[in-house]
Amino acid sequence: MPKNKKLPPKGLPEGEMPSQRMPADFKPGTLKRLFSYMTEYKARLVLVVIFIILSAAASAGSSLFIKMLIDDYITPLIGAANPDYAPLFHAICVMAVIFLIGVVSTLFYNRILVVVAQGTLKKIRDKMFAHMQSLPIKYFDTHTYGDVMSRYTNDTDTLRQAIAQSLPQLFSSIMMVAAAFFAMLYLSVGFTAFVVVFSIILLKIIRYLVSKSGVYFFRQQRELGDVNGYIEEIINGQKVVKVFCHEEQAEADFNKRNESLCHAAAEANKYGNITMPVVGNLGYLLYVLIAILGGIAGIAALPNLSLTGLGTLTVGTIVAFLTLSRSFINPIGQISMQFNMIIMALAGASRIFELMDEEPEFDEGYVTLVNVKEVDGQLTECEERTNVWAWKHPHSDGTVTYTPLHGEIRFYDVDFGYAEDKPVLHNITLYAKTGQKVAFVGATGAGKTTITNLINRFYDIADGKIRYDGININKIKKADLRRSLGIVLQDVNLFTGTVMENIRYGKLDATDEECISAAKLANADGFIRMLPNGYQTVLEGDGSGLSQGQRQLISIARAAVANPPVMILDEATSSIDTRTEAIVQKGMDALMCGRTVFVIAHRLSTVQNSDVIMVLENGHIIERGSHDELVAKKGKYYQLYTGAFELE
Repeated sequence: MPKNKKLPPKGLPEGEMPSQRMPADFKPGTLKRLFSYMTEYKARLVLVVIFIILSAAASAGSSLFIKMLIDDYITPLIGAANPDYAPLFHAICVMAVIFLIGVVSTLFYNRILVVVAQGTLKKIRDKMFAHMQSLPIKYFDTHTYGDVMSRYTNDTDTLRQAIAQSLPQLFSSIMMVAAAFFAMLYLSVGFTAFVVVFSIILLKIIRYLVSKSGVYFFRQQRELGDVNGYIEEIINGQKVVKVFCHEEQAEADFNKRNESLCHAAAEANKYGNITMPVVGNLGYLLYVLIAILGGIAGIAALPNLSLTGLGTLTVGTIVAFLTLSRSFINPIGQISMQFNMIIMALAGASRIFELMDEEPEFDEGYVTLVNVKEVDGQLTECEERTNVWAWKHPHSDGTVTYTPLHGEIRFYDVDFGYAEDKPVLHNITLYAKTGQKVAFVGATGAGKTTITNLINRFYDIADGKIRYDGININKIKKADLRRSLGIVLQDVNLFTGTVMENIRYGKLDATDEECISAAKLANADGFIRMLPNGYQTVLEGDGSGLSQGQRQLISIARAAVANPPVMILDEATSSIDTRTEAIVQKGMDALMCGRTVFVIAHRLSTVQNSDVIMVLENGHIIERGSHDELVAKKGKYYQLYTGAFELE
């Protein structure tokens, strides 16, 4: 290795130095954007500024008052035959009022900032969550849930600390420094110049420490999100970890991530935590130097230049200046400390705004789904729910046409890949007529689920066309398109709430009777009534108290209550035993009656009664036809059916 090659600190990739990472982690304009969320609190923030200035002025004023107290009230009493303590008592009372003003001002601005901080964070969380709902499925396929959650927890908490503590303390410290500086000038120009020179040296030391810690505070937030993402992933897959005895490897992977987080946090806090001791000790050094020089100047009766003119350096001036020097140096240390916290908060804010800046799901559709009724042979839009639907198609000339919703879906030469250079589907052409049951079979990765993802427009096709009732699905608003589809996935998601609420998720205005009828149709009514509180039993933790089959039955009931014209069943009965499957299949057949249905299944027994079965292989449809037709061809489907070839 060349001698002049500089190695990166531990925990960073070779060739990458801390200074190289800062621009990538810090979004420009983050602070300005953060303040934009606080605009509605302008009046309160003005009060905060006023109270901070009052607090700083009270602190500097009390130091100046010490000079007057010593020189004008205490010194004359020394050696007096009949000392009069009344003026001294009066002066102490005035000083107490000054201190009280400072304390009350600090109390008020801190209380106001609590409201401002929580209100601002509420707005940010509301907007972040609302924007998250508009993101495409692709975003969640490419980001770990734990990392997304970290933006709501760790990053927003650092923002809270910055808004409620760091930013006001930073401003307060700046005001304190300014007030102390002018107060020192008022007392002595010469000694103030000495303090300024000393402070310049101190600032160079602080700048070095802050530049070191700032880079690692950025890394700390990013590594924290990575650790949270990994923990969330392992918790969700804990059964798999146990079954495959992967505990040691999982622990090793976690330790690697945790070590990276530990290193970043340790480096950040190492430089951050030594800042105040360094500032404090240098402040004491300055205090001693001023005391020595002030004592020498006072004994020698050297002249003292102040804003009031040329005079003598008194004991009160020296004592007041010593107090002010502490009031000048300590806030500089506070500024450096709060600056570190603000850097960390801005790193968190950058991650939050990064999520907010993600491109929302693009929707150029203008065809909507509406309720209609027939009046004089014409379809007429109506507000009441008629269970008769039509596509509302506005035209450029101002006219509107209504196309009845039949559920006919056609693919024309569709190509698609999740990545541009890796196509998944090739030249897919198919049609599903109204009321047909279309099944897809094939090995894992053949493209079965991808086809249903395209129908939902979770992803947009690269080439070709998909038409729904003769309308290009790109022209249909995504929300209306998905409202016409019912889907039962292999992976079931239940939400915290009652069983009834989980079924009603498919149709928010469904009555209890409709939900119960849907549960009976899916054969879920029997086990639901055996739960502790029946349909009012509260499910938590994604229905962890239920078996996988019971959770799937509730999912099927949820789709049934939606009563959509098109159903997509993606391995819907894969988690149900064979006996229960036969019973559920009858309910499913009743549910599918009169609807266009797409079925994805590995069990060929569930697709034998389909009108059309399509066999996929490597993104191509290699066979299509009914069960009897495909068996007669003695091709791939025949091999699957007879067991000569098994799906993987």
